[in-house]
Amino acid sequence: MSRMPLGELHKLVWTALLAATVAAGAYLIVPIGPVPVSMQPLFIFLAGFILGPKRGAACLLLYLAAGAAGLPVFAGGNSGLGVLMGPTAGYLYTYVLMAAIAGLATGGRGEMLSFARGFLFGLIGLAVVYAGGVLWLMRALDMSLDKALAVGFYPFILWDLFKIVFAVACYRILVRYSIVR
Repeated sequence: MSRMPLGELHKLVWTALLAATVAAGAYLIVPIGPVPVSMQPLFIFLAGFILGPKRGAACLLLYLAAGAAGLPVFAGGNSGLGVLMGPTAGYLYTYVLMAAIAGLATGGRGEMLSFARGFLFGLIGLAVVYAGGVLWLMRALDMSLDKALAVGFYPFILWDLFKIVFAVACYRILVRYSIVR
């Protein structure tokens, strides 16, 4: 019987824990239209920073698989394949890329992250999410780019910029106290 190194077990536990926090963040919402404001981006940035690009993406794939299987992990407690084809699906799919991009900032090594570097990688990840989300929203609801931006971008950008800063601050605290390695 082979033994898993403790570091690998540690990363698996963090992967499951962060997938669960992304799901919990879906319940912390402000419903302002077809795309609610949720705390999910905060936890997705943390997943990337803590786990690195590959495991961060795997964490979000686990989250999507749980939702596809019927667990109520999407915004508002929704689940199922209908959500993965609905107006918010573009955001959900690109969350995987956002975690991977955020993970490039640290490589999952548990090293200190500067605010500038964390914000830059968070901003790139956020740009990918907004591009995918707005394009999918345009297709799903047959709306113009201007309307899709008004519904799926403008109301959220300031909130999400704050979430990047908060995620970097949380990550730095976790590293400072050696909670993540």
